[in-house]
Amino acid sequence: MQGAIQRWRQSLTAYTHPRVWAMLFLGFAAGLPFPLVLTTLSARLRQSHIDRTTIGYFSLVGLAYSLKFFWSPIVDRLRLPWLQRLGRRRGWMLLGQLGIAIGLVSLALHDPAQSAETIAWLAVFTAFSSATQDIAIDAYRIESVGVEWQGSMAAAYQIGYQVALIAGGAGALLAASAHDWTTAYMAMAALSMVGILTTLAIDEPQASIDRATIAQEARVLAFLDRSSHWPGFLRNAAAWLIGAVVCPIVDFFARNGLRVALPILALIVTYRLNYMTMGVAAIPFYIDLGYSLDQIALISKGYGIALTLCGALLAGFLVKRFGIAWSLMAGCLLLTFANLFYAYLGSHLADNLAVHAADPKMASSPAIGWLAAAVSLDNIANGIAGTAFIAYMSSLTNTAYTATQYALFGTLWSLPAKSLASQWGRIVDTFGYMPFFTYTAAIGLPAFVLILWLLRNQARDEARSRIASAGAGTSVP
Repeated sequence: MQGAIQRWRQSLTAYTHPRVWAMLFLGFAAGLPFPLVLTTLSARLRQSHIDRTTIGYFSLVGLAYSLKFFWSPIVDRLRLPWLQRLGRRRGWMLLGQLGIAIGLVSLALHDPAQSAETIAWLAVFTAFSSATQDIAIDAYRIESVGVEWQGSMAAAYQIGYQVALIAGGAGALLAASAHDWTTAYMAMAALSMVGILTTLAIDEPQASIDRATIAQEARVLAFLDRSSHWPGFLRNAAAWLIGAVVCPIVDFFARNGLRVALPILALIVTYRLNYMTMGVAAIPFYIDLGYSLDQIALISKGYGIALTLCGALLAGFLVKRFGIAWSLMAGCLLLTFANLFYAYLGSHLADNLAVHAADPKMASSPAIGWLAAAVSLDNIANGIAGTAFIAYMSSLTNTAYTATQYALFGTLWSLPAKSLASQWGRIVDTFGYMPFFTYTAAIGLPAFVLILWLLRNQARDEARSRIASAGAGTSVP
């Protein structure tokens, strides 16, 4: 009993690590620009009487976050000459943060009603700077601590990120309501100093590159040198491109082998499908059930975000105590149950849905307890699943190509998930909410099967290690 208590205490002490605390502030820096170039900006545009079609096009700004793999090799390999003293990771972080601050100040000083096109370009610039910062922060998070600390680092990042979403969402809206949009965006630009000061205060991580990686890259470049008759400058450019883009992909398959790498990539693609698909439909579902905007704001945005933070903290502990794979399993199962609970609500409260569809003014709000229960299960599950997933993808990278490989994983899961999520309205209009949420629960099954494969694969590797260790211990020199 005493030993178990001691292990639990050791797991909780992970949150006292200085770099875990730093990640809390870097997570805030990463999350702050996101609503300011998307949801909050949409509210500002609508108040400036910009038409809905144009506002819809502004959502394409979010592609910067999904497509950051395409410039992550530059962030991964290139040292900024004028910021060399900061190091590779901190230099790019600071550059991105300065871009965010400049972008937010510029957005504050322009009126969408007078210059919507300028606002669009400034939003793209700010999102690009934000995505660049994300690449560097992800690399820093992975390289600054060992695998055993990645759960705690991911949890701290998630907590900071969620707090920033509140600041850039509700905080900016309140500031705009009390004053004006210029004041709101200036205040958010001031908050971006959190990231700049943190970057200046932390140390550059010392990432080591193993000999096998160096030898493998040398072989690829030597082959290019022998087989190419290009001029020297073209050969050097091709060598840099291969080292930055091709070698990270070759390295991933070389380290894992095709039979292991393909299921890993399949798990990355499928793990967040059910949450992303269900998540975009949640608030319209609450409205169609008859809940008021005040009730949704209180339960979903206030109480719900607090539970997401609790889930992230719990996930950091679970990863430290039980490992990443079991934490992924817990998140996957809880998200599946959350989807099934939404399906149950769609059936149990079908009368409310029918009344609201016929005449929203005649619909009465169902008991607030149903909303609280759904949000509780959904947000705790997302806090655990999101944190464990970040820790898992972090554990798969090679420190020689941290930024590029992690950005690639981000593209692999976000683009399919967002594409699938875009069809939620058509499915609900055709079949209804209960079949839709049953479907979102079902699309989590491939991830569940792949996690079982992951657990079995890890158990086999551990058994082989024990056998090898036992053999080495009994061998005669």
